[in-house]
Amino acid sequence: MAAPGRVLSCEDFSMFQEVLKGMRTIDDRIVHALNTTVPTVSFSGKVDATQTCKELYESLMEAHLARDKAIKSCITETSAVLGKLREERAKDSDNLSITKQLRKEQTKLKLMQSELNVEEVVNDRSLKVFNERCRIHYTPPKIK
Repeated sequence: MAAPGRVLSCEDFSMFQEVLKGMRTIDDRIVHALNTTVPTVSFSGKVDATQTCKELYESLMEAHLARDKAIKSCITETSAVLGKLREERAKDSDNLSITKQLRKEQTKLKLMQSELNVEEVVNDRSLKVFNERCRIHYTPPKIK
């Protein structure tokens, strides 16, 4: 589940990052979304803040899950490619092309794994902002 109109490609890391950036739009705009949809105390009668917060929370969780799934899928795919390259190198250890490709894939795998850390920071930040603004209107279910 990539950004609209974009397919997540695990082969090119820069394109992978670009698609993730698009998928993080909801997190990047969380403050704006909260400011425009969750009313202040003086306007609380005009909007159903509980429903608004619930829908925003569900959208956030859906986006977080989709990105986590996409990143882990690419990590799995890249790990499989690495495994094949290691087998090829074991058969032909003198082939510099295979060694070069192996190093390239190892670097890409490390970068993808670091995206999991970035994802954790982005998710924590979004949930913190959400909780600060919506805690009196909506309490999310406990995650098991």
